[in-house]
Amino acid sequence: MVATNEQVLAAIDLLAPAFEASGLDELEVEAGELVVRLVRPRAATPGAPAASPMGASTTAAVAAATPYGEPAAGMRFVTAPLTGVWYASPSPGARPYVQEGDEIGAGAVIGLIEAMKLFNEIKSDAAGRVTRILVERGALVKRQQPLLEIDPS
Repeated sequence: MVATNEQVLAAIDLLAPAFEASGLDELEVEAGELVVRLVRPRAATPGAPAASPMGASTTAAVAAATPYGEPAAGMRFVTAPLTGVWYASPSPGARPYVQEGDEIGAGAVIGLIEAMKLFNEIKSDAAGRVTRILVERGALVKRQQPLLEIDPS
């Protein structure tokens, strides 16, 4: 019997908190036909804050979103529909799908999440202006984790 996407995603949702807290770089778990491998993205320079696609540090934005908390007054979050690795652009070196200050429409592609070696387009569920990008490229995101904050007005 082959594991379904739902079974794999459920396993990732269960393992991700322990993996995050462990400090491990990799974790692989096998249970029958189900194999789940979690790998922590490697930073370019240990201890240095990662740069956003625009070149500015997003450490403050990421810290503000953990634990996820609430969006700023009048704003709303666009959240991850599944657990996986976040990519802000279609390929390395390409322009990000969205940047802070961009106007986006409902259904606009905002990034990719890699899960089970598949890249899934992530689309905004609301229209508005992007006020904050809350995750860094290559970060492991969990289902329902905020990715962007938008001003819907």
